[in-house]
Amino acid sequence: MPTWKKTFWTITSGQFVSQTGSSAVSFALMWWIASSSGSATMLGLAGLIAFLPSALLGAFAGVVADRYDRKVVCIAADMAVGIASAVYALLLFLFDLPLWTVFVVLLARGTAGAFQQPAYMALTPQYVPVEDLLQANGLGQTVASVSYILGPALGAALFAAFSLPVVLISDLVGAFFACSLMAVAKVPPLVRTTDETLAEPAADASEKHGLMDEIKAGIQVFRQDKPLLLMLIIQTLFLVFFVPLSSLYPLMTSNYFNLSAWFGGAVEASVAAGMFVASLAFGSVVAIKKKFLLVSYLGCVGCGITCIVCGIVPPTMTGWVIFAVSCCLMGATTIIHGVPLSTYMQSVIAPELMGRAFSLIQMSAAFATPVGLLVAAPLAELLGVNIWFLVAGVFITLLSAVGIAGNRRLE
Repeated sequence: MPTWKKTFWTITSGQFVSQTGSSAVSFALMWWIASSSGSATMLGLAGLIAFLPSALLGAFAGVVADRYDRKVVCIAADMAVGIASAVYALLLFLFDLPLWTVFVVLLARGTAGAFQQPAYMALTPQYVPVEDLLQANGLGQTVASVSYILGPALGAALFAAFSLPVVLISDLVGAFFACSLMAVAKVPPLVRTTDETLAEPAADASEKHGLMDEIKAGIQVFRQDKPLLLMLIIQTLFLVFFVPLSSLYPLMTSNYFNLSAWFGGAVEASVAAGMFVASLAFGSVVAIKKKFLLVSYLGCVGCGITCIVCGIVPPTMTGWVIFAVSCCLMGATTIIHGVPLSTYMQSVIAPELMGRAFSLIQMSAAFATPVGLLVAAPLAELLGVNIWFLVAGVFITLLSAVGIAGNRRLE
């Protein structure tokens, strides 16, 4: 087994346990909010608070990932998530806390997560050869997909069997396991290049850059790589239409098809299954040597087409089957979009700027999410949830076509 694979599986095994635990805790917290309040507004506010740190701290988190040891940043962030959950568990055990206090722990967990993601993505190229990045990203996404499937099921089981404080403690256990494996993993030190000063070409390289200068250096990555800048713009607009769909799957099943929760769960599982299969393909059999951004755009096209199909199927059992299959394909196309994009960025961006670049991608997603929800919710309420799938599909397909045409010109 190549050396990089030993390191990869050491780190990824820990992340699998940590992500499964965190997913279980997130599900339990959201279920607690839903069962205690019965308020869609409370659930929406909880989701917004969870995304807020990424939007507000993303640029700073990227600087931290580039300035300090990324292993240490990942360990500190992961443990912070676990400790936040454990402290809240202790407080819940000792006191009868009001429901609004859950927003505090969601904010704390979101803040730590905002620092972990760019550091983790930027760490991978330090120990994975460039030619193996696509395979590593595919395998990593495969493991993540499994954790997303198991996490809610584990959260539901734990919540049914134990009190919420016990469920929260599992987050700390998973974080400790992940951090232990991360600590022993052998990751070569970051090799810095002269590109670190590209945002200020006239500045003395020996000067200590301020925080804003370092943030500007991350922005400059996209300004200098025009195809990547176009992708950032297209993806942000794409997410405005695409992200709300995850909240509308249950309504499609219950309101449009008039089916039970079991069928809704089957749709969620089909999305995860599509993600798993596509991730596994990238991690084992699919090899892309170039045109990463073009493949990523084709993934967007696939998302758009499957959304259109979901929007036009009839409200019958046959229509639901087509809907479920389309959702499975939609899950696969999200991976076809995401994995090549991450691989391209890891291949071409200077190592010491990679954390900042990934943090900007994370920020764009964090900003697009609330905008999309604010637009989609009233339109789906007014026109019907299936109409939003159709509208989203049309716009995503058009955006993808613009991106492909623009990318061809820029390259």
